[in-house]
Amino acid sequence: MISKRIFAFIAAAFLSVGISSARPDEGMWLPMLLKQLNESDMQKKGLKLSADDIYSVNQSSLKDAIVSFGGFCTGEMISSEGLLLTNHHCGFGQVQQHSSVENDYLTNGFWAMNKSQELPNPGLTATFIVRMEDVTKQILAGADAAKTEAEREAIIQKNIAAVGKQATTGTHYGAVIRPYFYGNEYYMYITETYKDIRLVGAPPSSIGKFGGDTDNWMWPRHTGDFSLFRIYAGPNNEPAEYSPNNKPYKPKHHLPISLSGIKENDFTLVFGFPGRTNEYLTSHAIEEIYKVSNPAKIKIRDTKLQLLDKDMKASDAVRIQYAAKHASIANAWKKWIGENRGLRKANTIQKKKELERQFTTWVNADPTRKQQYGNLMTEFEKNYKALDGITISRDYIMEAANGIELIRYATGYAKLQQLIDSKAPQAEITAEAEKLERAAAGFFKDYNAPTDRKVFAALIGLYYNDLDKKLLPEAVRTAGTKYKGDFAKMADEVYSKSNLTSEAGAKKILADVKAGKTTGLKNDPAFILANAIDSHYKTQVLPTYTSVNDNLNLLYRTYMTGLRTMQQDKKFYPDANSTLRVAYGKVEPYEPLDGVQYNYYTTLEGIMEKAAMTDVPDYVIPAKLRELYEKKDYGPYGVNGEMPVAFIASNHTTGGNSGSPVINANGQLIGTNFDRNWEGTMSDIAYNPDQVRNIAVDARYMLFIVDKFAGAGHLVKEMTLVTDNTSGLPQVDARKKTETTKELSKREKRKLEKAAKKKKKEAAEVN
Repeated sequence: MISKRIFAFIAAAFLSVGISSARPDEGMWLPMLLKQLNESDMQKKGLKLSADDIYSVNQSSLKDAIVSFGGFCTGEMISSEGLLLTNHHCGFGQVQQHSSVENDYLTNGFWAMNKSQELPNPGLTATFIVRMEDVTKQILAGADAAKTEAEREAIIQKNIAAVGKQATTGTHYGAVIRPYFYGNEYYMYITETYKDIRLVGAPPSSIGKFGGDTDNWMWPRHTGDFSLFRIYAGPNNEPAEYSPNNKPYKPKHHLPISLSGIKENDFTLVFGFPGRTNEYLTSHAIEEIYKVSNPAKIKIRDTKLQLLDKDMKASDAVRIQYAAKHASIANAWKKWIGENRGLRKANTIQKKKELERQFTTWVNADPTRKQQYGNLMTEFEKNYKALDGITISRDYIMEAANGIELIRYATGYAKLQQLIDSKAPQAEITAEAEKLERAAAGFFKDYNAPTDRKVFAALIGLYYNDLDKKLLPEAVRTAGTKYKGDFAKMADEVYSKSNLTSEAGAKKILADVKAGKTTGLKNDPAFILANAIDSHYKTQVLPTYTSVNDNLNLLYRTYMTGLRTMQQDKKFYPDANSTLRVAYGKVEPYEPLDGVQYNYYTTLEGIMEKAAMTDVPDYVIPAKLRELYEKKDYGPYGVNGEMPVAFIASNHTTGGNSGSPVINANGQLIGTNFDRNWEGTMSDIAYNPDQVRNIAVDARYMLFIVDKFAGAGHLVKEMTLVTDNTSGLPQVDARKKTETTKELSKREKRKLEKAAKKKKKEAAEVN
């Protein structure tokens, strides 16, 4: 029998290996460091390209086909005429803006049958990365002399401005410089941003959002989550403001699309702009997220979603107004639920505590290390304890108070009132009022006061009842007493008396302000409440929150230095921060629960099975899709009588990776990333290789919808379609290896016949 002491030692050693050695699938890697950190491992996993083929400054590479779409998603170039592919949910806001009850593109889809029909989108951008550079030395110059974290940050910001200006002066390029490993390193991205981006195509929501909130963050998935845009350029193929004279952008590289599909264990690469992860948090932070923050935010959003659902189902106008808002609210709500499930399933808090015990043991084994890192864990505990009451207050202000559109909108008038109170020159006051006037139209276009009134009553009620009264703004405490807890009555009074519930009312207030009459704003009940909550936040919550997080940033910077010294055999990747990254893994199934095995792909058959569940509104499908299924009219995009729809792989992704290309070993597009599985949403905090999967719409399903469903085959003809193992690098583009649907059908048939003969021959040999 193994003694308890020996067993404990073995268990600890095993746990240590699990923590310190990242599995290759884990990580969001910097493209410029792939050669030294990842190339060998990627090639062992099946990659047939070099690191230079993925990222290069001196030659065209895969990076030249990748864009930051709007600053919140990723997109990829898929034709030599500037055609851009991203997710349906990434382009959802643009589709909504172009929609009306008369032209309901959300419900019916939109397809430009020629370039003159493509729709402009003011404010939408597509940003390419020209090059990356390690600027750590320049950015940290003089930072060691700082006595406080605030002084250090001021020096760094000054250096960032100087380095960025020097790199871009005299060019049309931009510069983005971001910290990595909590400010231990800094990298600069030189960017090129295009501003004329036009909507080309989007499937109906019954395809692009198939499954809706029911399937969000879930697998198996059957969502055609894609949309098409086009980048337009001015003279010399350079960025330009919208003009009917602009021409389609000619990219340095666009991704060829593979019709050969995927199979289990295939190499996959995701290239994009992941938004935010926190992989190196201590157990103290994760406990706060798991036990305090996530449960509160889930409860608040659940309450709001129920109210929006009811009103959206009752009115098409409200449905269109709130479609994008609802999707955004629901997305994070369900993600937090899955994140907590994943953290619990992976025993993440205990694993972090074990790593911290190992770190403490390592520190105490050396006097020099003890002097440098000896107080770290004590200081972490002290600072997170200082956030008791602060984090929950912040969550309720951000989610409950600011979850009310009227409160959030009225808060935007605070600067105007400050100018009035400080007796600023009338010209400054007028300029601010005019700015608010311009913004009013956009806000009220998608605002419904009766719906927001219901949200107000519910969320102010949660705010008042869920928090210790000493954590509440005085105005909210007073309101609870005044209305005896009847916040519906409070909502009736605020919304009936406030001028900020309508565009006409808001413009009246602003017109009065410009005329020197300021009492209307100052006495508006919505503004009074919003201003009180905002003042409470700025005086009672934000100072402590900021101070503690400044302390924590310094602690984490030191902790990262220690961890990287302790685990010198481990390859560390920096947390995501909306900069260009590479993740890689393989097509791989998983087991979500004991006794349950999920396959790695789904087909159109699954859509029909879900559509048969007539009591689920999220599973309604277009008649034409059913017709194509019944006829098995899949063109060259189907395989053996099946139409592939989506697949999963073990790439490490997060928000911002939406729309990222999923690329095979040859550099060809095989899918578009759009989600993660529910069990794997905790990968923003800790990666669990057994559970984490990214979800992608199969490129063949995208082609099928564009060609066979939408009848927009002219768009497919722009693309470079391949059915062999030809490299997906620029030389493929030069060959213009585009084939017609008819030619591909013949070729696919020959390929299937050849495969069948080979299989038959092998079977005969075995027998």
